[in-house]
Amino acid sequence: MENSTQQVELQIPESSRQISEDDDTNTNQQQQFSRRSNKQYGWWFRIFLYIIFLLVGQSAATLLGRFYYDEGGNSKWMATFVQSAGFPILFPLFFLFKSSKNTAFSSREKPSRSSLFLIYLFFGLMLAGDNLMYSYGLLYLPVSTYSLICASQLAFNCLFSLLLNAQKFTALILNSVVIVTISAALLAVHSESDTSTKLSAGKYAIGFVCTVAASATYALYLSLLEVTFKRVIKSETFDTILKMQFFPSFIASCACVVGLYASGEIRHLTAEMNGFNKGEISYLMTLIWTAVLWQICCIGLLGLIFEVSSLFSNVISTLGLPALPVLAVIFFHDKMDGEKIIALLLAVWGFLSYVYQNYLDDSKAKSSKSEENEATITH
Repeated sequence: MENSTQQVELQIPESSRQISEDDDTNTNQQQQFSRRSNKQYGWWFRIFLYIIFLLVGQSAATLLGRFYYDEGGNSKWMATFVQSAGFPILFPLFFLFKSSKNTAFSSREKPSRSSLFLIYLFFGLMLAGDNLMYSYGLLYLPVSTYSLICASQLAFNCLFSLLLNAQKFTALILNSVVIVTISAALLAVHSESDTSTKLSAGKYAIGFVCTVAASATYALYLSLLEVTFKRVIKSETFDTILKMQFFPSFIASCACVVGLYASGEIRHLTAEMNGFNKGEISYLMTLIWTAVLWQICCIGLLGLIFEVSSLFSNVISTLGLPALPVLAVIFFHDKMDGEKIIALLLAVWGFLSYVYQNYLDDSKAKSSKSEENEATITH
């Protein structure tokens, strides 16, 4: 009788310890889930902020670029220069986000300074050439036509993402690429309404070719950035994003200054400012705010590349393009004829096809994660 009583007394503490361990396990799982939820909310907040930066910066900067040409500006190199010259506004952010540089990634192998210099030089020169082609396109094309042709960069980015970033192609993504390509081709074929008044057919052709080439170069630029982030720089801090924008922009600005002197346009800038239709102050403010807005756009773009992918950032960039023709009609009285309306609808259709594919991928990823969590809790 005494032995059985002792056995019972020994079993009670053992079961209590088991219950306590289960409680600790549940508490740890709840804490891990809470931390995971907080990280996810923080991630979504950053994505939302980067999207706002990208869309607002891109739309406003493009409209100001057209305003510069319409009111008397004519320097292609100056229009190119302001697309990268706003990089000094990023300098205070290095101090603000300095604390995010250290610890967790210090043990990883990082590229040498010479390698980083070559990376910045390559991307800076590539950025300068791409911006110059965009400047020619914006000079010789109405904003509505220019923005719709720029949508072709989604097709180019899908191609480069497939080749360089191992992006998977689905029927919806292929549908998006084909439709956006048809949208740009439609504008190339039906150009009479744009060339009949202000533009000659030759200038329209130059603007079209430069815009398509710039879109292809920009798509390659984004894919190469993603590869550089993941395989060369191997860092996951906002400080990395800032450097990847600051130093290439500095090099691109230096290249544009060389272009200003080599082309002789530097000698005509004073006369251009004096002859600006809205006045000298308006001329300076147009250039300054164009430079600032392009930097805001680039921060959003690089942030999306860093957090998601180059293809996703390009799709978000394409999201703002359908709004530009409408804004161009309001502010610059561009013609919105039948061809442009059809091209606009096709561009929106192509964008929505890609967004729906992203939605399906995200839903599939969430369901697989929930199944894994349930399996972990069960075991």
